[in-house]
Amino acid sequence: MIEETIDEVFAAGGCRGSLCALEVDGPGRLSVAGGEPAVAASTFKVAVGLEFFCQAAEGELDPAERVVVSPAEATLGGQGLCITEDPVEISLRDVARLMLTISDNTAADVLIRRVGIERIRARLTRLGLTGFHLPGTIQHEFDTAARDAGFADWGAMTGMIRDAATPEEGEAIWRRVLASPGMRPGRISSATADDLAALLRAVWRDEAGPAEACAQLRRTMGQQRLTRKIAAGFGPEVLVASKSGTVPGGASNDVGVVAFPDGRRYAIAVLTRSLTPGEPTREDVLGTAARVALDHLRTGRAPRSA
Repeated sequence: MIEETIDEVFAAGGCRGSLCALEVDGPGRLSVAGGEPAVAASTFKVAVGLEFFCQAAEGELDPAERVVVSPAEATLGGQGLCITEDPVEISLRDVARLMLTISDNTAADVLIRRVGIERIRARLTRLGLTGFHLPGTIQHEFDTAARDAGFADWGAMTGMIRDAATPEEGEAIWRRVLASPGMRPGRISSATADDLAALLRAVWRDEAGPAEACAQLRRTMGQQRLTRKIAAGFGPEVLVASKSGTVPGGASNDVGVVAFPDGRRYAIAVLTRSLTPGEPTREDVLGTAARVALDHLRTGRAPRSA
């Protein structure tokens, strides 16, 4: 059975996972535990981008409007606006580009505050995508997780890791956070693979909002710079527009649309969680699972091995 094959792929990579693949222009569908809530990590930024581009297309905001982002407003994330030492002036459209292409957390929080988390939730509900849970900004999620683990806030927790006497002590602090309620689906941003794939399918069919907004989201996701997951499962002749999401040592996710040379397109979401908290999932596992799933949809056969 294809479900067993995909579960074996996940297990070989040290994780458990869920997957949903949908044919964009046809009825093909494969779901493996796709209805189970999972930590979304940064894959939820697709929904933020959709709401931003919809509000722009509907004339509610000007994507060329320039905003100033100061270091004091930064949300930790390793790349993007959080590493600047001086205030940065940038257009809202380029804020969205940073959020979607390099997974800039500060950019995401700028847009969440601008378009409104309630508006993001409402659009998903209208689309029938009730498997999303979006509590607020990424900074809010970080602080909630840290407090649930017994720290004052995220900054206090990261400071303790930075000042830990040994690497092992720092790793123990992080494992404590990973095990906290704040890192569980329904507390942190979460979604189902089924709903993430359905959202992408709607975007690629111009059914998620104004056609102009859907097209802009597709173009921006096509500029993705983080391509070590789903895209790694396919050759250069296959085009992948995607958005990844990672909680180090916890969740490793990727969602996207895979377009083959024959014109067939598939929306796919692969969500994984490490079997051993603190131990990273091998990123190539997501690409392997995606390839196995799409090979099955395209041929109707499960491969003998992954």
